[in-house]
Amino acid sequence: MVADAMPKFAVLIDADNARHSNIHRLLAEIAKYGTVHAKRAYGDWSSQYLIGWKDQLLHHSIQPIQQFAYTQGKNATDSAMIIDAMDLLYTSRYDGFCLVSSDSDFTKLASRIRESGLVVYGFGEQKTPKPFVAACDKFIYTENLVHVDELEPHATRIRVPEHSVPAKKVQTGEPLATQLRTSVEAVSGDDGWARLSDVGSLLTKKHPDFDSRSYGYHKLSDLIANSALFETNLKSHPHKSSVDIYVRDTRRKSS
Repeated sequence: MVADAMPKFAVLIDADNARHSNIHRLLAEIAKYGTVHAKRAYGDWSSQYLIGWKDQLLHHSIQPIQQFAYTQGKNATDSAMIIDAMDLLYTSRYDGFCLVSSDSDFTKLASRIRESGLVVYGFGEQKTPKPFVAACDKFIYTENLVHVDELEPHATRIRVPEHSVPAKKVQTGEPLATQLRTSVEAVSGDDGWARLSDVGSLLTKKHPDFDSRSYGYHKLSDLIANSALFETNLKSHPHKSSVDIYVRDTRRKSS
């Protein structure tokens, strides 16, 4: 995909509720979905708690937005970030927003941006309240992020991030098994086969925080391949070099 055809994103970071050590991983993740045209981080930069951000702001050309904490117990940073987001929204220059925070105060903002037809990617820790997660088109837990520079020279196909759970096979009766099976069935043809990319798209729509890395697998295809619940098939195209992965519930073979 050429750069001009990729979605244009504004990245807004709540520095009070984000780790500066994750920024390089986060920006690498965002690059998978589009190009970043604005990068802003909000916080009281006079505070000693944000001193670790300085090098990251300079290295990644992130614009720091100063917001003093006028009243104790009131988060002025959230308000400043929300106001800026609405200003950027009205410029009509962007195709989507990346909101970096583990704070539920941005739930309404995410919903409002989506109402305007723009996509919203959320980034936060696994402690992020579910309402904010559900308000985003896709929500990515920062514990799952791993940067390409951190991969081993001859890394295997399955990469488990440092803070991820160990890889395990999906078992019948688990909530994950139900999610996968219902999604495969929903987009499958009469023969039960479903294109894996369609399954992944539906999973994200139904569960914005779905991420195979949360279960110890780098890709959805790895998760499916290591499950006894599904069979897979590769289908090539006569005029394309790409290959599509198809998946079917093993129960369909005996039906």
